[in-house]
Amino acid sequence: MKILAAVDGSPYTKRMLAYLAAHDDWLGPNHEYTVLHAVPPLPPRAAAVIERDTLKAYYEDEAEKVFKPIRAFFAKQGLAATFEAKVGPAAEAVISRVAKGRFDLVVMGSRGHGSFVNLVLGSVATKVLSETQVPVLLIR
Repeated sequence: MKILAAVDGSPYTKRMLAYLAAHDDWLGPNHEYTVLHAVPPLPPRAAAVIERDTLKAYYEDEAEKVFKPIRAFFAKQGLAATFEAKVGPAAEAVISRVAKGRFDLVVMGSRGHGSFVNLVLGSVATKVLSETQVPVLLIR
């Protein structure tokens, strides 16, 4: 099974990884894992005055801060994973990657604010659920 793990480095990502570790059927060498993190973009005015190489290095460093403990988790479990960072809104990054990657499952942590907050603010999980045709496993 091809599994996309959408991560943000929050405690909800840690809960998701703990859930995967506790359920052998979701975590094992028979699956192909891609770990995706969406790095929030700098405001356009700020990005415009930063050299391209410096900006690229900044985004890579921000992604690696999130990936470092997750790489350690996968190594401890003895599993290989592909790590990808995209710059932009998280929901759009996940939706785009799911569409291109032919994944069987998306796994992600969710804060679970509730329907009222989602109505006002929107939610990455809500957008992913509504715009993908792939099953999504939300861990709270």
